[in-house]
Amino acid sequence: MLLQLTNLSKRYAAPGGGSLAVLDDIAIGVNAGESLAIIGPSGSGKSTLLQIIGTLDRPTSGRVELAGKDLSQLDELQLAAVRNRQIGFVFQSHFLLPQCTVWENVLVPTLANPSPGLPATLSPSDGERGRAEEAPSARAERLLKRVGLSERLHHFPGQLSGGERQRVAVVRALINQPQLLLADEPTGALDHASAENLGQLLVELNREEGVTLIVVTHSRELAQRMGRVLELQDGKLRENGR
Repeated sequence: MLLQLTNLSKRYAAPGGGSLAVLDDIAIGVNAGESLAIIGPSGSGKSTLLQIIGTLDRPTSGRVELAGKDLSQLDELQLAAVRNRQIGFVFQSHFLLPQCTVWENVLVPTLANPSPGLPATLSPSDGERGRAEEAPSARAERLLKRVGLSERLHHFPGQLSGGERQRVAVVRALINQPQLLLADEPTGALDHASAENLGQLLVELNREEGVTLIVVTHSRELAQRMGRVLELQDGKLRENGR
């Protein structure tokens, strides 16, 4: 089991006193290499859940375990190492640096590598060490070619289409060989054709790179591409029968 959530809750103070439960006693397990979609109405807490899994936010109570390690026990330096080495992020907005080329944007995460702060239980597995010999530049070149951007290496984000910018963001998220790829509405700002292409690409990279994929989406079409669908409603996360 790569990821385990146990009795996870997130509450916010309510204007009239008391608290509002956005996430309520959530418990799920995600296996290595699995693909998972989280769906639900707007405001249901999908993005909050993804941010907690990605260590960008903390739960009010409960545990998040990644590769057997309770993330709540890590200090900020160790959490930064986890985000840099173990988790990749793709958001609805690409967040590419406009002054940097595609090539430079993809390699930015390799410049800040706080891996010495990584706990032993979150160190790369033997399988990952086998891939670790791939230099960042070679990996960047291979992945950019894989997503159809080998002719765009020296272009700037402003010279790319929306779909191309999101593909760059996906490669950037994968550059450090993370175990877990988190995507928050990755197709939300794209036209239908680009969204369909990106959804298929995520599924293929999940398989080819062996990375566990969790996607938060309003798109039923994208969700159906995943191996498993969970629905978040009224703070509860339930299996979604398809």
